[in-house]
Formats: sequence, C-alpha cells, structure tokens
Amino acid sequence: MRAPAFWWREQASGLARLLSPLGAIYGAVTARRMSRSGVESDVPVLCIGNFVAGGAGKTPAAIACAQVLAASGERPMFLSRGYGGALSSTTPLRVDPARHDAAMVGDEPLLLARVAPVFICTDRVAGAKAAALAGASIVVMDDGLQNPALAKVLSLAVVDGATGVGNGLCLPAGPLRAPLDGQLRAVEAVLIVGPGRAGDGVAAQVQAGGLPVFTGRLAPAPDAVERLRGKAVFAFAGIGRPEKFFDTLRGCGARIVGRRAFADHHAYTQGDLDSVSDAARLSGAEIIVTTEKDACRLPVNATDFATLPVTLSFGDPAAITAWLATIRARRA
Repeated sequence: MRAPAFWWREQASGLARLLSPLGAIYGAVTARRMSRSGVESDVPVLCIGNFVAGGAGKTPAAIACAQVLAASGERPMFLSRGYGGALSSTTPLRVDPARHDAAMVGDEPLLLARVAPVFICTDRVAGAKAAALAGASIVVMDDGLQNPALAKVLSLAVVDGATGVGNGLCLPAGPLRAPLDGQLRAVEAVLIVGPGRAGDGVAAQVQAGGLPVFTGRLAPAPDAVERLRGKAVFAFAGIGRPEKFFDTLRGCGARIVGRRAFADHHAYTQGDLDSVSDAARLSGAEIIVTTEKDACRLPVNATDFATLPVTLSFGDPAAITAWLATIRARRA
C-alpha cells in the first residue's frame, strides 16, 4: 500500500472529510484497544513506534536506541512482528541473516540483525519471553505502539518532521492510527526526525503536555554520498514515503534523471528489476540506487544496484542516553 497524498495535506481535503466518519470509528476502536493492560515481560520493554501509518524513521531510531543501550552495558535484543515474512507466526524465531531472507522474515528484521539479535513473532508476549531466555537485558520492540498485548516500560514515538501527523485524521481519512491526544497518553517521549513545520507543530503539542521531545536526523553514509555526488541517478524505492528517499539523494548532490516508487514492503521480482534497468538505460542514468531496506527484498542475483545507507543521529545524545537509562528505574 502507498499512502495517499491527501493524508499529508495540512488541511483536510474533501475526500478526507468524506472519509472522516470511518476514521473516527477506526480511531476509537484502536484507542480503546490501546487502553488495555498488557502482560509484563521478564525484562524491560522499550517500544519504538509511531502515531501514523507510513514511514517515519522508526527502524533507524530503534537501531540508534539499541546502540545507546549497548554502549551503556545493556544487552538489547529486538522484537519484531516480521511483517511480510512467511516464517512469522505465533512461535518465536531468531533471525539468522545467513539463512533467512526478507521473504522469510521481513526486511526490517534483517536490518536490525546487523546490530543485535532479533526475534520475530506475531505474539509479542512469546517473542519477549524468547528474547529474555536468550539473554536480553532489554527488549527493543520495533513497532507495536498500538498493540497492548505486551506491557512497555518506555515508549518512544517517532515523527517525521516534514509530515508530522498529516491532516490530523485517522485511517482511512488520514494517517493517524488513533486520535493523537489518546496516543500521547501511551508514550513517554517523542522523537522528531528531520526539520519541518509539521514536526514543529507536533513538538509544541507534546511539550505542552509535559512530555520530553528529542530530535534526530537521518544522515547518509559519507562514502555513499561521494559516489553519488554529481552522478546521473535512477532511483527506486518501496518504502512508506519514497519521496523522502528521493529528497535525500538530491541532498547528496545526485542528479535524479528517473525514479520509480513501489508500494511499501514490495516484494521485487526479476521482472520489476528488468523494468527498472530498462527505464534507467533510457533515462541515461549512470547509477541505479535504492534503499538498504529495499535491497533486502531484491533477488539474490541482483548486483547492478547501489544502496544509500542512512543512520539516525540524535540532536542531543546525552539527553536521549539519560532518558533511556531510566528504563530500569521505571521497571523497579
């Protein structure tokens, strides 16, 4: 699914207003579900989620938080539902990048596994128990803010600074998964990724409610930037907001001579890649480039495509480190 453009307009469009009664019902049901009490895990659970459907930088934020925790002496392990993976079930599975591909476990778990052990499971309680038995001192749950099954000690909501919460309406009228006020009661802090008036508006609302707001930015790898600067590039992506990736490429100094957007988590076929290669050749591109997340879903014989790795850096590393350090005190 690709998020419709009208979700991200500051003012609700006619279609959004037409769909708003459905959105109100959907949001109320989700908010009611979020109010339920979850099962306590044997180790503290840090949830990295978002308020909206669509990409906000959640997985890079989960990676960055896990790295901070590891640097402080913790042994973080990730818990993911393994969206799109054929092996995702109610039985926990530890991801092994040497044996598993995106079709088996999903694309995001493969990225997370580069940093720390990952368990995928649709049953969050069982997944957290498996991580604890494997030696995790903290479970970092990638997504799951709206899922009440597992009790979270800390929840961090990630917000894209450029888009914020869009038109402020709930699915399908807008991108929110539940009304923002209700979701704010389920988190202990908010991370705004990248600049933007929309993100500033969310930050003001969060701070007015007394919650801490952290900032961060997604930065492409310097060596990748050097390879792309001044090059004619054909870009393709199947993520929540492909436009964000295209903007990042432009920021690297690349000249985008062609681009193609696929649905989020799109499972690429050889036919897709042949089509991309043909379009790139016709456009005069020197390089075909995609995201690391998309690269996880390419066929194993796909070697003619470059990737643009990005990492999330915190605006105030000391502040996020101090906040994450409270996870054990809160559990006690």
